[in-house]
Amino acid sequence: MSTSRTPLLDTIQTPDDLRALPAEKLRQVADELRLETIDAVSVTGGHLGAGLGVVELTAAIHYVFDTPRDRLIWDVGHQCYPHKILTGRRDRIRTLRQKDGLSGFTKREESEYDPFGAAHSSTSISAGLGMAVASDLKGEERRNVICVIGDGAMSAGMAYEAMNNAGAMRSRLIVILNDNDMSIAPPVGAMSAYLSSLVSSRPFQSLRNLGRDLANHMPRAVRNTVKRAEEYARGMVMGGTLFEEMGFFYVGPIDGHNLDHLLPVLTNVRDTEGTGPVLVHVVTQKGKGYKPAEDAADKYHGVSKFDVVTGAQAKAAPGNPQYTQVFADALVEEAERDERIVAITAAMPGGTGLNRFAARFPERCFDVGIAEQHAVTFAAGLAAEGYKPFAAIYSTFLQRAYDQVVHDVAIQKLPVRFAIDRAGLVGADGATHAGSFDIGFLGQLPGLVLMAAADEAELKHMVATAAVIDDRPSALRYPRGEGEGVPLPERGLVLEIGKGRILQEGTKVAILSFGTRLAEAQKAARELGARGLSTTVADARFAKPLDTDLVRRLAREHEVLITLEEGAEGGFGSMVLHHLARTGMLDGGLKIRPLTLPDRFQDQAKPFDQYDEAGLNACHIVATALEALRINDIGDVARA
Repeated sequence: MSTSRTPLLDTIQTPDDLRALPAEKLRQVADELRLETIDAVSVTGGHLGAGLGVVELTAAIHYVFDTPRDRLIWDVGHQCYPHKILTGRRDRIRTLRQKDGLSGFTKREESEYDPFGAAHSSTSISAGLGMAVASDLKGEERRNVICVIGDGAMSAGMAYEAMNNAGAMRSRLIVILNDNDMSIAPPVGAMSAYLSSLVSSRPFQSLRNLGRDLANHMPRAVRNTVKRAEEYARGMVMGGTLFEEMGFFYVGPIDGHNLDHLLPVLTNVRDTEGTGPVLVHVVTQKGKGYKPAEDAADKYHGVSKFDVVTGAQAKAAPGNPQYTQVFADALVEEAERDERIVAITAAMPGGTGLNRFAARFPERCFDVGIAEQHAVTFAAGLAAEGYKPFAAIYSTFLQRAYDQVVHDVAIQKLPVRFAIDRAGLVGADGATHAGSFDIGFLGQLPGLVLMAAADEAELKHMVATAAVIDDRPSALRYPRGEGEGVPLPERGLVLEIGKGRILQEGTKVAILSFGTRLAEAQKAARELGARGLSTTVADARFAKPLDTDLVRRLAREHEVLITLEEGAEGGFGSMVLHHLARTGMLDGGLKIRPLTLPDRFQDQAKPFDQYDEAGLNACHIVATALEALRINDIGDVARA
């Protein structure tokens, strides 16, 4: 006799197996799917609450639609763990976010059931529309495209741009709005479910299309009046007027945990012809079915490993202060002294530490939602009126607002301060969240001051420095995770703009570090010293303006110069090389070796392992110096 807690789920390898079951079995599938999701994430950590909220919806979509032929796109992907379990990846679900394991997001290379990779929000409708149009262009037999987007992601402008385009094109597209936090929904219950089932049904659609055909033979004024009357009547009882105005046929709201409500509506939407794009409004509860998640303020959005019975999350041993915490505390201290300092976050108050700032200065902290473009230009407007805005945005998310950084900030020389969290590699979130490119794309901008903190004390100094830069934009970058454990100053000092520092003097090898690889540079210097190679270690502090005096001295007084950064090619090392080439300092035989992130996207792993793979740990710095000097053994070191 089987003792499995998931006997029905055990029989499902792919959605074909799910679709072979009678509909009345889906409730048991959903219950077992929720148990499996909870158990898996308790082992790996990850995004739990979002997945628990869409368990029934996930099962219902795969049951009703012919995936993978029908394309299913999960916006962001935080909620995709149940989807992965049902689509042939259950045997690897306990490798989520681990090295060589499953991604924490949807990923095209991972499965044919992931037609579009996601990790940043609000992209699903645009991608889905592209797929729907491609299907039309190829003349394929009818194929459904289903986009599941959350209420938070729906706050971003890109979602509305896509909806506006889809509504105008009248393409066949199904958007499911997963509403787990909005207050826009009318009451959800039996009457709402009945109305949703009715208006999405074939008879209603046939009647609606007949009425539309008749109206098309009438004068324009009558035609418009009929259309508005029908939309108004449905809007009165169902809501969704905004989506109707954008050209979508609105259905809902319906209870996203009630399969008796979900299945008929999704089936009707699947089978109906000629409606153009459809939006199905589904109301769910984040963390549904697991009390610790339901009771948590953030609904267990992101969790570490945890005990399934108690919900207690594994706590890391007390360590050094987190960079994010140091930044937030330093900003609060500066704001205590300067009432013009304000802070802006794009839906990440906890992630950026600005919840601390908001607690102290609620009227001076602004969460603009998932809207990085707006956040940057909003900050520019504040700066134009004499305020000192700090826009705290992850490096990977700042990419979404580059045009605004260029046109609305840099060209106008407005002193917006960009606090760039998660600079460099980020561990379990993988390539989509790595802060690899900001040095390059910000370093190209005339007049911008670009800093990188080598440790938590330097970060505190750079917050103080940014606070006094009033004539141009500035940016300071710092990584995810713990600092180096250096003592924190009582107050941040204002650094001299464009000046680095030398921490250790040597004569043979120079290591010029930009950012928190400085600790690895110092380890490498000790090993090189033990080999008899006198090594200088310098902290650039600034990529722009570059400390050209420091670069010139290091190049002139050493045989080898190694630059080191937590960024892609085309960043700090390229700036140093450009300066040396332009001033003719490469003509004298200097051996320069830039160490950067590799020219590829790196998958998830522990940060140390990621940097090891990237070749940016101490052993790689040592190997680079030895290679440049053509040293292969101890005897060669003695002769060098």
